[in-house]
Amino acid sequence: MRLASLSYEMNEAAGSRGAGAATVLLLGSLGSNRSMWTEQIRALGDSYRVLAVDLRGHGGSEILEGDSSVVELAADIVSLLDSLEIERVHMVGLSLGGAVALEMGIRHEEKLDSLTVICTSASFGEPGPWRELAALVRAEGMQAVAQAVAARWISPALADADPELVRRLEEIVVSTPVEGYASACEALAEYDVRTELGRIRVPVLAIAGAEDPATPPAELEEIIAGIGHGRLEVLDPAAHVPTFEQPERISELIRGHVADNAESAGAGR
Repeated sequence: MRLASLSYEMNEAAGSRGAGAATVLLLGSLGSNRSMWTEQIRALGDSYRVLAVDLRGHGGSEILEGDSSVVELAADIVSLLDSLEIERVHMVGLSLGGAVALEMGIRHEEKLDSLTVICTSASFGEPGPWRELAALVRAEGMQAVAQAVAARWISPALADADPELVRRLEEIVVSTPVEGYASACEALAEYDVRTELGRIRVPVLAIAGAEDPATPPAELEEIIAGIGHGRLEVLDPAAHVPTFEQPERISELIRGHVADNAESAGAGR
């Protein structure tokens, strides 16, 4: 199995718990980088150690040529945690990051104290469109998809009200390395953990965007039903990346879920 070297930002807790605080790991969406978590890093950093990570081929992380899988993306995370000597984390994943979080819950439970999955799915549809998308960006570059991708991240009302935000989101997409994006698309083409969700035993919070065209609330309902425990929160207004549209509410929900499970799990991770 090929492993990638991952770029990350780690902020030690500023509060009284300091180095003994639990660790919250943030993992983002296809075509993004860890800047999507800026508000959550700030909001959670007073109580927890916050580790924001770029997926392989995204942000500053290593690009590996050719196909990859969500299994490999999860193995990247395990390798990073081992290198940092972090035993366990409260893992938060959005979209592709949510798929990796579910994979962690299925195969690497020993690394987790809790899971928060945001705007994601246990299967992202037929493989054909994902392979076509990979071929498109390899042929024409990220500019070919930036507008369409950014349009799914926030609600139409917010896009109309804040064109500067739309421009910034498109820049994030364009900055994603072509091979990193294409390889991740191919990982999603093969990803399907619907029959394995029942193996997840850690506490789970699922968050959906009411206006999400990519992974609507029904996808998160399916995840909770498949796991057999956990709860679902639906944010409105919000589309596929609610960290930009509902940053305070996202931070509040993550903080509550971590707090509910940090004491019983133990700190000092």
